[in-house]
Amino acid sequence: MKQNIFQTLTVIGCWSGLILPAVAAPQATLERPTSEPGATAQAVASNGVDGKAKEKEVGTEWVRLLFDSNGKPLAMQTAIVRYVPRKEGGGGNLHTGNLQTGTGATVDLIGAVHIGDRAYYQQLNRRFRQYDALLYELVAPEGTQVPRGRGASSTNPLGAIQNAMKSMLEVEHQLEQIDYTQPNFVHADLSPQEFMQSMKKRDEGFLKMYFQMMGQSIALQSQQAAKGESTDLDLFTALFAKDRARKLKIVMAKQFGSMEALLAGLSGPDGSTLITERNKRALQVLHQQQAAGKRKLGVFYGAGHLADMHERLQKEFHLIPVKTTWIDAWDLRD
Repeated sequence: MKQNIFQTLTVIGCWSGLILPAVAAPQATLERPTSEPGATAQAVASNGVDGKAKEKEVGTEWVRLLFDSNGKPLAMQTAIVRYVPRKEGGGGNLHTGNLQTGTGATVDLIGAVHIGDRAYYQQLNRRFRQYDALLYELVAPEGTQVPRGRGASSTNPLGAIQNAMKSMLEVEHQLEQIDYTQPNFVHADLSPQEFMQSMKKRDEGFLKMYFQMMGQSIALQSQQAAKGESTDLDLFTALFAKDRARKLKIVMAKQFGSMEALLAGLSGPDGSTLITERNKRALQVLHQQQAAGKRKLGVFYGAGHLADMHERLQKEFHLIPVKTTWIDAWDLRD
């Protein structure tokens, strides 16, 4: 049972979303880092990072573990995938190197985990300057200004779980570290009222969502047990380790292999408010920004949202994924 709870909290805390009550505050000034943070890795095949990670088809993997040559975990990484227009009437294949792409706006899907290392968010802040428009997720009233260091509220279930995990893993919260006051930032999410209306219409609720994921987790645990796999011992050992935070991060990072299945179980065949409806809103805003003439666009959303967005960008926007860049979200080195 404790493994089921652990997997479920991992999904809710790291992937599921950001919710903020109404906030109105003066803009804050970003304290720019004076140097690059250590160890940010791109695709292993292209830059010679001392590690191993199986490369998958572009746009099909959003969080992964990077290992050294001895199988020791180095980092948990999130993906940034670039999408470009397919050339009208063009063909070709990405894997044979003859894919024909057209001209026009590019879109980067930028996967996020909502709790991570400070260096991770510093790296993202620097990257975000390059976009004409950076679309971001935040269930908050339209026009909300998020001052630097605001953090997540523990008055809602998601915020409470994320804050608890932040303390347990000794990491930072996204809302405290990302500078949402930059002029190119564009809100691309539901308001709290729209969020609750959608959940009511779909007969959804946070408790129901939790038990849905618990049921999916039980099924996954049964599959792992049949293969002789279990995290129970790892979790118990991590709780009593001297470097408890790092060991817990490693155990939790290993759970991300089953996150896609958990979120698929949450969404179901008709989708969900937490994933589907919020993605629809984000891509509506993306279309508006394209129509306004923005050429270099980024969509910064929790990694759990991006498999669905990947499909929608190809079907609805006729874009194709061409490149993955990996950056370290959790440093797992000794």
